[in-house]
Amino acid sequence: MKITKAVSPAFEDFLFDWDYEKYLLIGGYGSGKSYQIGFKIILKLLEEKRKALVIREVYDTIQESCYDLLSEILDDMGLLTTDPKIFRTSKTKVLALKSPLKFKFKNGSQIIFKGMDKPEKVKSINGVSIVWFEECSEIKFAGYKELLGRIRTPNVSMHFFLSCNPIGRENWVYSHFFVYTDEDGEEHVIVDEQKFYDKKCLVKNGVYYHHSTPDDNPWLPWQYLKRLDELRTYDYPLYMVARWGRFGATGTRVLPQFRVAKNVKTFKEAIARLGPENQYFGFDFGFEESYNAVLSMSVDVKNSILYIWDEVYMNHVTDDKFANQPEMQRLKQRVDSLNGQGYNKIIVADNEDPKAIAYYGQMGFRIRGCKNKFAGSRLSNTRKIKRFKKIVVSPKCKNTIRELKDLTYKKDAKGNTIYDQFNIDPHTFSAIWYALDLVTVADVKEKEFNSKKG
Repeated sequence: MKITKAVSPAFEDFLFDWDYEKYLLIGGYGSGKSYQIGFKIILKLLEEKRKALVIREVYDTIQESCYDLLSEILDDMGLLTTDPKIFRTSKTKVLALKSPLKFKFKNGSQIIFKGMDKPEKVKSINGVSIVWFEECSEIKFAGYKELLGRIRTPNVSMHFFLSCNPIGRENWVYSHFFVYTDEDGEEHVIVDEQKFYDKKCLVKNGVYYHHSTPDDNPWLPWQYLKRLDELRTYDYPLYMVARWGRFGATGTRVLPQFRVAKNVKTFKEAIARLGPENQYFGFDFGFEESYNAVLSMSVDVKNSILYIWDEVYMNHVTDDKFANQPEMQRLKQRVDSLNGQGYNKIIVADNEDPKAIAYYGQMGFRIRGCKNKFAGSRLSNTRKIKRFKKIVVSPKCKNTIRELKDLTYKKDAKGNTIYDQFNIDPHTFSAIWYALDLVTVADVKEKEFNSKKG
């Protein structure tokens, strides 16, 4: 059967490439990535007898998205029918069924649809050799890993397609395919983000990466591009995601005044001028999925600036081992030294773990529980930190940057902002709260500048 159809030049190589098991397509709004994946799968199923599975996190969203898109492609190809009688007599038609959602091909190929919100139905599938994870950033990483382990069909090549818009970097898609953080809090680059944008298409570790923007879709109405361009004036983070397909925060940033120090020398000089009197230390406990996060910071009272100049960030480490980490021993020595100079300095920790606090005290750390953690404190602590005119962080504090640079508020089902919940669990933010628990709003605004070097 001969099919003639115009193809976007940006996707031409992708459409006919079946050399890899995993294909990751990241792009802006309307870039055509979902359409091209659907078209590619259809071409393969026309050529070979295959069963393809289309996955979204919520099953109820599939009909109006993936199912309708595939129906549109098949109809445009002149292959779609919803009549079983026509399907039986035709040599080329593809039958679209709605109960359950399915496409049946004359050669025995099928496209079926499942939602990760009904895992028992996903786990029991057999014979699948192509899987499409649409809006993969919404799918839980645990579900993705489990499906990869379960779906195996002998004597046929396996192919997994993942597609999404590049939302915040605090998502498993980014940490799994671009930059991951090990148990010691160190970042490791898998694929450089800028290189990905520049090259548009590359292969790394057997994964085919593809990047697209709305400009790669020649059939996109100019009015739509105009609306995307208008985002720049009132929602720049969303503009970068939607118009240029770049990772970033979508939603209201919690700390728009957050920035990374550009000049390390100037940054260090500012810390030195503030002196020991204005230094604070915070400790958020974590172990399994959360992290031990210990931050060192200084407060510029006159100019309302918070400087974050050191971090210790780890998980899967017991208190005895963490306490003896070289970074923690250096912090202990620093705090001891400051107190030896007559300053009353102490590490302030999460008060919900008094046992851990007692242990670190026994290990010689000057430490106490915070006084600012209570019902409703997340909101008040967040508001207090937001009142700093600037929050400047050292470039070496990579985990603080990763967590706070694009930290956004959560929204409820109606789209309303929840001002004490965030898109991630920011351990470094909690450490800041604890460290500054006795620095009240009045202190930040009115406390006299009292650095001995000031």
